[in-house]
Amino acid sequence: MLDIKIIRENPEKVNELLKRRNPELSIDGVLEIDAQRRKLQFEADELRAKRKNESQKIGMMKKNGENTDAIQEEVRKLGESIKDLEEKESELNEKQTTLLLHIPNTPDETTPIGLTEDNNVVIKTFGEPTKADFELKAHWDICVEKNFVDFERGVKLAQSRFSLYRGLGAKLERAIINFFLDTHTQEHGYEEILPPVLVNSEAMKGTGQLPKFKEDMYKCENEDLFLIPTAEVPVTNIYSNEILSEEDLPKYMTAYTPCFRREAGSAGKDTRGLIRQHQFNKVELVKLCTPQTSPDEHEKLTQNAEKVLELLGLPYRRVALCCGDIGFSAKKCYDLEVWMPSYNDYKEISSCSNFGDYQARRANIKYRNKETGKVEFVHTLNGSGLAVGRTFAAILENFQQADGSIIIPEVLRPYMGVDRI
Repeated sequence: MLDIKIIRENPEKVNELLKRRNPELSIDGVLEIDAQRRKLQFEADELRAKRKNESQKIGMMKKNGENTDAIQEEVRKLGESIKDLEEKESELNEKQTTLLLHIPNTPDETTPIGLTEDNNVVIKTFGEPTKADFELKAHWDICVEKNFVDFERGVKLAQSRFSLYRGLGAKLERAIINFFLDTHTQEHGYEEILPPVLVNSEAMKGTGQLPKFKEDMYKCENEDLFLIPTAEVPVTNIYSNEILSEEDLPKYMTAYTPCFRREAGSAGKDTRGLIRQHQFNKVELVKLCTPQTSPDEHEKLTQNAEKVLELLGLPYRRVALCCGDIGFSAKKCYDLEVWMPSYNDYKEISSCSNFGDYQARRANIKYRNKETGKVEFVHTLNGSGLAVGRTFAAILENFQQADGSIIIPEVLRPYMGVDRI
């Protein structure tokens, strides 16, 4: 969440940055509550000082044999007044925290200005969009023809947007996962993590999924447990409520998990195939670092995600998202978009975000600065490295041949045992 001290000291700047996201956003309500809360706090402090002074008098009066009934009654009333102020202050604290939890991060100064995806900026492209002298098929048709994915039985087992991989389709999905994990651990220096896929509400709150996006989450009935929408949630929260030493940083972590999203606000979008599923596989990259290194670490993380796309030989582009299109908790974000012939367009396959101290402040992840000895919040970053189902779909569409076969990218052949299907 945003730092109340920064809001208090720079309200105009914070408001100006938030309005780059959405003209309706404002921290004025937070400031109003903060002023009321601080006024109550000041009044309570004055009464505590007075009670302390009067309590000291009681001791002296008793020592001198004086009657203390009147002053004791006054001290009792002071205590009641203090308790009343504390209760009001606590209510205002809760209101202020609730407001802060619903306010998104302020965009970085380098994030492109704009409110819609039309204002996003293409930074680089790799490869050329796939063309062929035969009619290219959509991945959902290839999946059915080759019995890679059984969409109908996936729906029968669960509901729409749940898929059943089988045979070589299941093997290809597993090959992609193993390739991603091996590359990120062996070449990019990430520690492999296998986290729980059920987490509590505190973890969801720590990374910004709750309370704002509760309707998009799958929750266990009568338990404080949610299915994770991304491995970002458990992996970032590994160090919640902890103080790391600066020597511990940066931390690089990667995790494969299934991910679960109700996508409550996405009805009617990408209804065919594997692009938008309620359950999907993903390999996530997460970093914890110092504020000074986070811009460079963001670039490196994005390059790590790009590297696996390049090794696969998939055409893609990197896009800097504008202020109105970045995620709720992000201050800066690059999307990697892979070329999909079925859409005749690029589709997102990874979002690589720098959150600054926004998530760390919510999850209470700190480190001790070795120069100053002070405890500060870390910066958190993450990105998909990559979304597996979308990679699966991109491979089928981009490497299909006129005879109906699929060329397996060279880096996946050791995992698949064949060079084509």
